[in-house]
Amino acid sequence: IQCQKVNEAACDIAREVANEGDALVAGGVSQTPSYLSCKDKAEVKAAFRKQLDVFMKKNVDFLIAEYFEHVEEAVWAVEVLKESGKPVAATMCIGPEGDMHGVPPGQCAVQLVKAGASIVGVNCHFDPDTSLETVKLMKEGLQAAKLKAHLMSQPLAFHTPDCGKQGFIDLPEFPFGLEPRIVTRWDIQRYARKAYDLGIRYIGGCCGFEPYHVRAIAEELAPERGFLPEASEKHGSWGDSLSMHTKPWVRARARKEYWENLKPASGRPYCPSMSKPDGWGVTKGARELMQQKEATSEQQLKELFQKQK
Repeated sequence: IQCQKVNEAACDIAREVANEGDALVAGGVSQTPSYLSCKDKAEVKAAFRKQLDVFMKKNVDFLIAEYFEHVEEAVWAVEVLKESGKPVAATMCIGPEGDMHGVPPGQCAVQLVKAGASIVGVNCHFDPDTSLETVKLMKEGLQAAKLKAHLMSQPLAFHTPDCGKQGFIDLPEFPFGLEPRIVTRWDIQRYARKAYDLGIRYIGGCCGFEPYHVRAIAEELAPERGFLPEASEKHGSWGDSLSMHTKPWVRARARKEYWENLKPASGRPYCPSMSKPDGWGVTKGARELMQQKEATSEQQLKELFQKQK
């Protein structure tokens, strides 16, 4: 009941904000502890349907099945959401290697579209470049299967070139030390252009994205959209506001070429350029992923600490 009230309140808040800007409201579901604990299809679907009931009550405009590591569970989510009759978008938190069971991105996209998704793509776990590489593979898979769908991309705002199949959650910096990896607004402008050129039309971001990152997307795509975002009234494009700076070498940075070609330094002399991600190799069915109602015990934590060593 408490969960239902939280979801209903969230829908109300989202609708209030959407009405201010003539926007749409989406209801979203994501991967479940039930699936990772090997519960059956009916039980997993029941968890999705419980959330869908709230979204239907609040009459959201469309539905999103997002942040799935296993395409099987994502397909189950899409099948439930399609019962609503509303458009469904489906995104997976996978990279070019595919889902946790090795299903390639192209095949993941095919399965999601066949299940009823109108929009497919990726969200979270990987940086913009890696995410676009994955969506490209999805697009190629759909073309090979002669299927059509809109494409969607919502990457991290962190650089993750050193990540393996499971993405940034394996990084030793996850989740409280990721700030040194944050992307710049110029990185995001490049991402937005590359995404658009790839044919992606649902272009956004996930963990780490700040308002200035979202503004960068809107500013880069202003020619296609026909207008700039309101926030641009207080922000000079490509640093042109620096033309009034007191220092001449800073004024010289008031141009697109400077920021577009910048190679920013980290300022951390003793830090490596990349990390060695944790590679536990666990997925659905592994003992460590089995969910329990009680808090993790001291003994269980000690076992985890020992394994991490």
